[in-house]
Amino acid sequence: MKIRDSLSVETTKQLKRIAPGSNRKKKSNADPITKRDWEEIMGTRRETYQRQGGRVRRKR
Repeated sequence: MKIRDSLSVETTKQLKRIAPGSNRKKKSNADPITKRDWEEIMGTRRETYQRQGGRVRRKR
């Protein structure tokens, strides 16, 4: 049972006048995270280096 069910009709009308959009769910404006973004966050999409004869070179 919710609180609004126990309120009188007049009280619910007053609450709706004060905050009409508070009962609705808000949409998130953020963009969804893509697979590429997750790979960058986890660090799997970065250059790897390999040791060759004492030097450190980028792996191809």
